[in-house]
Parts: sequence; C-alpha cells; structure tokens
Amino acid sequence: MADISKNSSIRIEEITLNLDQGEDVLEGKIVKILGINRGELVGYAIVKRAIDSRKKDNILLVYSVNVQIKNLKSYFSPQAQSSAVRKKKALRHKIRLQEPYFYEIQEIPSNNVSRPIVVGTGPSGLFCALVLAEAGLRPLVIDRGGDVDARVKDVGRFFSSGKLNINSNVQFGEGGAGTFSDGKLYTNIKNSRMKYVFDEFIKAGAPQRIATDAHPHIGTDKLRGVVKKIREKIISLKGEVRFHTCLTNIEIENQKVAAAIFDGQEKILVDNLILAIGHSARDTYQMLYDKEIGMKPKSFAVGLRIEHPTELINKSQYGHCCNNPKLSTARYKLVAHLKGKRSVYTFCMCPGGFVVASSSEEGGVVTNGMSECAQDGQNSNSALLVNISPDDFESEHPLAGIEFQRKWERKAFVAGGKNYSAPAQRVGDFLKGEPSKASGEVSSTYEPGVKMTLLDECLPYYVIESIKEALPALDRKIKGFAYPDAVLVGVETRSSSPVRFTRDEFFQSTIAGVYPTGEGAGYAGGIVSSAVDGMKVAESIIKKIRGIGPVKKEKE
Repeated sequence: MADISKNSSIRIEEITLNLDQGEDVLEGKIVKILGINRGELVGYAIVKRAIDSRKKDNILLVYSVNVQIKNLKSYFSPQAQSSAVRKKKALRHKIRLQEPYFYEIQEIPSNNVSRPIVVGTGPSGLFCALVLAEAGLRPLVIDRGGDVDARVKDVGRFFSSGKLNINSNVQFGEGGAGTFSDGKLYTNIKNSRMKYVFDEFIKAGAPQRIATDAHPHIGTDKLRGVVKKIREKIISLKGEVRFHTCLTNIEIENQKVAAAIFDGQEKILVDNLILAIGHSARDTYQMLYDKEIGMKPKSFAVGLRIEHPTELINKSQYGHCCNNPKLSTARYKLVAHLKGKRSVYTFCMCPGGFVVASSSEEGGVVTNGMSECAQDGQNSNSALLVNISPDDFESEHPLAGIEFQRKWERKAFVAGGKNYSAPAQRVGDFLKGEPSKASGEVSSTYEPGVKMTLLDECLPYYVIESIKEALPALDRKIKGFAYPDAVLVGVETRSSSPVRFTRDEFFQSTIAGVYPTGEGAGYAGGIVSSAVDGMKVAESIIKKIRGIGPVKKEKE
C-alpha cells in the first residue's frame, strides 16, 4: 500500500465544465469520479484551471483538484484499486496520491561567515538572495540599474523621448527584464521548488490565481510592486540591496574568487559570488571572458514582433464565445516546421499587450513584449522567431553570438531612423517584398514609435525568408494570423542568452566560488526557471558553508 501521511490528498486531473456550468458542479463530479458517497468527501482545492478551445462550439474549462476524503488508506488499498471501473477512471483523470511539499531552508549562524554577493536582481538573483537570506547569510545584492520606481521613470522617459539610460532600462534594474514583460510564470520545467516561487510571489502581492491558472501571469503593472516586496523581505532578513552599482572586475587567487570590484573602485572580499547578470550584460560577459572564466557560445533565436487586434485573436481562438467573461484574453503558441529549413515559432505571446523598446546599448533597436495584469490592450503580440546556432556566427569566439545580435540591432536602428523608432511593416507588404508607406487598420503599440519601411535588411535573409514562408502556414492554424494589416516590428534578438557558462556538478564556474545562474548564464529561460536555478545555487552554497558538501546539481 502507498505510504500515506495525514496531509496526503488525491490529485484528479481533466475534470471538464462547459461555460454554462459553475464551479459548484465540481463537487458532484469529484464524488462520481472517485466512486464515493458525498459524506466521505472532506474537501477539495482547485490546483489548476485551463481553457480547452480546440472545439469552438464546445469550449471547456479544465480543472485539476486536490481532494481530501475519509479513509484515504482504504481507497488506495489493493482491493479497492482492482476495480475495472476505478482503473478506467484513474486512467482518464490521472488519479494519484498527492503528497504535500514543504521547502525547508536550514538556518546557519552567520558569525565568521563571509556574506555571499549576488550580482543582479532578476528572478534568479532575487530568489537566490532570498534563500540565502532565509538561511541567515545576510547576502549583499547589487544591480547596475535603479530600483523599480527610478527604473519606471527611466523607461518612461525612453519610451516618450528616445533618451536611453544604458544602465537603467527594460533590461537592467530591479526585477530584471521580466519587470517589463507579461510577468509570465508558465514554464516547461517540472520542479517542486516552483511552489516556493509561486508562494513568495503571492505573499508579495501577486494575484492568488497564479497558483491555479494553467498559463499564469502577473502583469508588468503588478510585478513592479511584487519585486519591491521581495527586496524588502531580503532586507528584513538582514540582507543588503544596492542599486546603481556595477560589477566591473573580480580578483582571483589560486583559481578561486577573492574579491569583487564595483564601479572600478570599491573592493569587497568574497568567497561566494553569484552571477545573476541576465542575458544583456555584455560588458560583464567581456570582463568575465577576460578573466578566463569558462564559457561557450550557444544557440538562441531572432525575429520580429507581430501585432494583431486583440479582438481578431479572441474571435479566432474562441469563436462565438469570444466575449464570455469566463474566458481570459486569448493566447496562442504556434510553430511552423518548414521542410528542409529552419522552423519558425511564436514566443513570449502577450495577450492584450504592447511591443516595448528594450535597447540597452546606444545605437541599437531591440523589441520585446509586455502585458498588464488585465491584458486588455487593443493589440495582442508575440515574437516570430527563427533558431540561430553558433554555425551562423562569424567566428568561433565565445562571445560571437553577442556580435551577431549587435549587428542586426544596429541595422534596425538605422532602418528605424536612428532615433530608437523601430522599423515596421504591414504583413501584406512584407509577404510581397514591398516597403510599407503607412500603417493600415492596425497601429503598432511600440514606443517611441515606428517607421514604416522594408524589414528585409534588418535580419539575415534566411530569417526573413523563413518568416515569409511560415506566415501562410500559421494562418491556417489561426485564421487571420497573416492578416495583411497586422504589423511586424523589428527586431527581437534577446530571446535568450547567446552564451553558456561552464558549470561543474555543484553549480560553480571554472573559478571556485563563482556561481553563474539564471538566464544570463544559459541555464534558464523565463521567470520561474530562472528563480528555480537561483534557488539551487543558493542551496549548494548553504550546503558548502554548513560543511556537509554542496548539493549535487540535477541534470541540465
């Protein structure tokens, strides 16, 4: 018989309701699926809620629940489980025993312990620092950008005037690049630490629904307050957070980190240096390369942002139910596999969102997408990306991917008019190979503004040709995707890190005591996976300090 604790429950998946049914119907469905009497049901909690819109005339809400019943042990006894009916239902609804998960952090007396330094306040840096702080290690956290309030002002100034602050922008500052995004928490990883991440977000002010939505998001407007609260919690646990502070050098002795240098002058001795630098800290990459810290180029993707009217996507995905209040703003995830060629896929889809200026260097245009919590903007957008491999780079240098990105960002800057306006083109004109002279029914949401032009020179020919071939194929999956007045905005080059750091089995780089983590290290892609990677690095450091050996990393 299964080992069942008093906090165990039954997980049931794939419980469906139609749009006319309320959640009060769930109780009756649970009882029927389990084959028990209502009196045996103690209670249940919704753990996941999704939308199945594959059949437009029968859109369903799909639930997963944790259920508590009386006599749980007898329910999972061999005799009870041998029923043919129960086996069929267990297969249909993936019924299984669910054990509770508790994330425990071992506290360490901080006396005579050198405090760790965390570089970067994106999700990997914040959650690494939070775990270290909860362990009593009083981490010092630094970021080259501003705190979230100062950063909002800097980004707003850039959007309105084109005046770029190279250290405080959509890429750099409190919360990292995710602060000016959809706040997407959807991830393909399966890791129990995710519950801690979601719980901490909710404690910091994120909507409670992120715990149950199949495609959870916080929204950039809410996320700004959330990252501030996490920073305040780190400080309350005796951590220290400094903004407008840039790591400019490190000192190494006997292949081990000895000190970190900030802003070219302040020197702090350190035993454990966590590099949560994000995927755009190009000068920091160069400094670390010069220090002979192991790294290699990695694949990433580049492309364009595509904007459609939100209403068009809603109608295409939901049909006549598009205005039903139970349905969230429609999203999509598409891929076109081109015969003998590169695939094209959508990425970072922002329902009811905006295309945002994400430059972090002068003379380059970079786009990204973001949504607010309500996801009620006039346009929906996503990236249309094509994979790029190190074979496409102009050299085998570990930082060759950065030069590849920079080349196309500068071309986009020129095509946009050299004022951080983005080059843009109507889909209809793009497919014909004709420059756009003006926008049609769809106006781009990108600020500081767009210049309607020809995008063919803004990306490699194989990327442009792949997107042209993919658009009609994607239109067959979502009617209207190749709508002639939809707008393409360029360029998207920062989909993921172009570099991967070498890490050993304990998360350390080729220099002992240096821990690259998160998306910038090449080991994560998104808010949740980055946060989890930061937590694993913190756990390894805690184990090392406790003297019982660091935690061996999971397969990456």
